Amino acid sequence: MTVINTAFEKGCRMSQFTTGGMIGADPDQLISLGHTLSRQRSDIEALVAVVNSALASTNWNGPARQSFEQDWQTSFRTALSRLGEAFDLAGRDCLMRANELRRVMGMP
Repeated sequence: MTVINTAFEKGCRMSQFTTGGMIGADPDQLISLGHTLSRQRSDIEALVAVVNSALASTNWNGPARQSFEQDWQTSFRTALSRLGEAFDLAGRDCLMRANELRRVMGMP
């Protein structure tokens, strides 16, 4: 595999081109992506709060409600919580990688 490393002037992309394409990232875009991903956690937490509130204020009794509440508490809410954590972790990873790219490139 042929590899050509490129590092342009400050503020430009650092990338690695191979015969298969580019490998690398623009640190500013990676930071933006990191913030976008991390914000999804709070959006998911807000969604959970909305459903909890709607469920609490709904006059609904019987086995269907009990079944839904059990699914909500044990499956849906848990899955959403894990999804929020995954978005947050991915966002933090993007920020860490962007900071490392900036360090390697000598950018502030």
